[in-house]
Amino acid sequence: MHVQVQDIMTIYPVYIRVGADMRRAAEIISISEVSDLMVIDHDSKFVGVLSEGDLIRAILPGFDEVLRAGGTLNDAFKFFVQKGHDLVNRPIDPLIIHNAITLKSTDDIAQAAVVMIEKQIRRLPVVDDGKLMGTVSRSDICRAVIYYA
Repeated sequence: MHVQVQDIMTIYPVYIRVGADMRRAAEIISISEVSDLMVIDHDSKFVGVLSEGDLIRAILPGFDEVLRAGGTLNDAFKFFVQKGHDLVNRPIDPLIIHNAITLKSTDDIAQAAVVMIEKQIRRLPVVDDGKLMGTVSRSDICRAVIYYA
């Protein structure tokens, strides 16, 4: 059986617009419980992906910073909170992964599964003619296996 990405994709992907600030990104990630936000421009064209890992790393203090702050776990947490406070109004743009791997809606789900496993990616954007059409996650693929088995 030939199953295409469009048959299993999430058609209402969680996204954020270019130029949004880190606070908004953190809010969306927190509310939606996804680990990757799709990024679109003001014409709704796909730009890239913002990962929660990259967002956290942007505000996570480095080892040297923790040592300068006092060196304890408590000091690190205080520094983490302060650094986050200082960065929340900065734009997400420098953190966007612009060369993100994408799928087309007509791609085969087996191809999507192979890419996700090989690259250790949990969610891939589905992009047709520059427009974000949806996303495919590992759980979407698992559901397809059950449904189409």
